[in-house]
Amino acid sequence: MTQGPLTTEAGAPVADNQNSETAGIGGPVLVQDQLLLEKLAHFNRERIPERVVHARGAGAYGTFTVTADVTPYTRAHFLSEIGKETEVFLRFSTVAGNLGAADAVRDPRGFALKFYTEEGNYDLVGNNTPVFFIRDAIKFPDFIHTQKRDPYTGSQEADNVWDFWSLSPESTHQVTWLFGDRGIPASYRHMDGFGSHTFQWNNEAGEVFWVKYHFKTDQGIKNLTQAEANKLAGEDPDSHQRDLRQSIERGEYPTWTVGVQIMPAADAATYRFNPFDLTKVWPHADYPVIEFGKLELNRNPENIFAEVEQSIFSPAHFVPGIGPSPDKMLQGRLFGYGDAHRYRVGINADHLPVNRPHATEARTNSRDGYLYDGRHKGAKNYEPNSFGGPQQTGRPLWQPLPVTGATGDHPAPLHAEDNDFVQAGNLYRLMTEEEKNRLIENLAGSISQVSREDIAERAINNFRQADGDFGKRLEAAVQALRG
Repeated sequence: MTQGPLTTEAGAPVADNQNSETAGIGGPVLVQDQLLLEKLAHFNRERIPERVVHARGAGAYGTFTVTADVTPYTRAHFLSEIGKETEVFLRFSTVAGNLGAADAVRDPRGFALKFYTEEGNYDLVGNNTPVFFIRDAIKFPDFIHTQKRDPYTGSQEADNVWDFWSLSPESTHQVTWLFGDRGIPASYRHMDGFGSHTFQWNNEAGEVFWVKYHFKTDQGIKNLTQAEANKLAGEDPDSHQRDLRQSIERGEYPTWTVGVQIMPAADAATYRFNPFDLTKVWPHADYPVIEFGKLELNRNPENIFAEVEQSIFSPAHFVPGIGPSPDKMLQGRLFGYGDAHRYRVGINADHLPVNRPHATEARTNSRDGYLYDGRHKGAKNYEPNSFGGPQQTGRPLWQPLPVTGATGDHPAPLHAEDNDFVQAGNLYRLMTEEEKNRLIENLAGSISQVSREDIAERAINNFRQADGDFGKRLEAAVQALRG
């Protein structure tokens, strides 16, 4: 079925889309050929700056359904009753690779979920790991610089990676996770997701609870060995993106069982370690995971650029009943993500279809700027006003926290069992002998590429402090590879 004539961006019909206009046959091209100039100018601008991190990604729409009553803990409307459904958009990604990198690599996976709720969009921007490499956002740019290409060599350098990790012992837990069996998921469908950070839930009575989100894949965990990943990355760089798209096209909709760990606010001050430390998990024996929802992905984007590349997520996008915690990494992300999107996509990125609220309407006094679509028409752009403009509610989204003491560059408060190595050691001791062997092999293969002995020794020493056997076996494996 014909869609009518080809037109210019302004809607004028195109007479010839095969030949540019010239000064006579064989003559130079004329600047008056506006179709040619329009097409070339648009082509030059078809890519926006890629994300500094999480550039390589895939996404899909779906539904979140409440399966258990959590109203004693949160007043969030989209969680208000069993059976309630909310439209979602989920973007998966790798972290360090650029837009053209392969999917099957050893790297954490982003798990960014946008809930289109009646009270505005709620973004839960997590990973496929429950912890992270650092606990303070002030170290994040330095950390990412070590993962990206070196400004002199133009390549990722093992010296940079391990120099930073070895000097940042809080990374030991996440590095142990990353180089273990779950470091390279077989697909986006076959991995778990986590909110990772600690967040605040608050109920109608104003009671505060600290929570951690868990998304358990119903497809089962499947991973790749390093050898399998190396082969797949070379043969099919788009493996994970293709798998997600084709599974939805077949009607095999991936699902996750959604749970939450809940800590009463009063427990936080005396808990055995800092519950807001992103490098640590809450043991399930202390706070069991409570199932409360089901996530299903069932619709592919129609245009990857418009809906995946231009999608934006911000941990600062909360709804009533949900808020931040004193987690210093989360606090930095509350600013960093929104600022990145304002630079990368534009000040009106939230107006794009994939980003704007679907179940309600955004009502702000912001006007103009790049990509502004005139949606406000003649409405006043200030508040308060007497022309029927939107007004404040007077009720914050989350409950305030008491603070004391002097301002300053403070480390996080120490709790009785705060330690950078205990949970890495616990993770190692949970592994089977075969899992330990693969972990040692993966770590040794990476550390052996370091050019300086002192960096390699520092790196090994972190794992030695996590578990004596861990360090001893890793040291022997690195020495064997380095000759």
